[in-house]
Amino acid sequence: MDFLLEPLQYDFFRRALIAACLVGATGGLIGVYVVLRGMSYVGHGLSHAAIGGAVVGFTLNMNFYAGACAMGLAAALIINKITKNNKIKLDAAIGIVTTAMFALGVAIVSKLRNFKQNFEAALFGNILGINNDDLIIIGIVTLITLITIFFCYRALLFSTFDQEAAHVSGIKTESVQLLFSIILTFSVIASLNVIGVTMVAATLIAPAITARIITDSFSKMIIYSTLLGSFSGMIGMYLSYIFNVASGTTIVLFSTLLFCLALTIKPIQKLVRNQ
Repeated sequence: MDFLLEPLQYDFFRRALIAACLVGATGGLIGVYVVLRGMSYVGHGLSHAAIGGAVVGFTLNMNFYAGACAMGLAAALIINKITKNNKIKLDAAIGIVTTAMFALGVAIVSKLRNFKQNFEAALFGNILGINNDDLIIIGIVTLITLITIFFCYRALLFSTFDQEAAHVSGIKTESVQLLFSIILTFSVIASLNVIGVTMVAATLIAPAITARIITDSFSKMIIYSTLLGSFSGMIGMYLSYIFNVASGTTIVLFSTLLFCLALTIKPIQKLVRNQ
């Protein structure tokens, strides 16, 4: 028990542990819709756009989250707009819009070179530097995501599997898509200081795809994915402390390990049942 209690004596670890669990749960929850909608690339793209916004924000003496939110939401709105008529595919829109915004941030960094440390923290995560303000923001994003998913459960479910039928049934699919893009953007931005832009997509995809292997029930998939995401965040933090490795990497690697286990065990279970 000592190895579990020892790191809890440090304030920075307690804050980091809470942040990792919240971000993991939020990523796991919204990741279900990301995976089922075939939007796995969007989390990666939005995180890059948000970094571009954060850098622009730094140059204007703005808060990290203010700049990241502004650019992230702008990217989500632009992507929704240019894919509206289905002439431009989602993956192409994400690639051009978010990469351009990220490139803008890199250009500013290379030109000014006065916030390199902050930029690297956003790229690779700085969970041990999480302060109380960061924790409050992460908590608010988690709460907003939970409330939105709860009240829009039916609309999100219907539009995820059949947008045309949902539209005919009276669901405003465009509004639902916009709302989903907004909460996804907020979730990605809240994850940046914890995981970093290079690995944030894994917190969305790994728990959801693992839950998808475990169950065919949509409601169970949401519950399992949320729990797996939070569990991965918690165990990943302890592994980071024990092995003195970057926390973002241990969280992602543990999530991947759970995916591999589910992928291995599922066929064995089917084989046993059939015998």
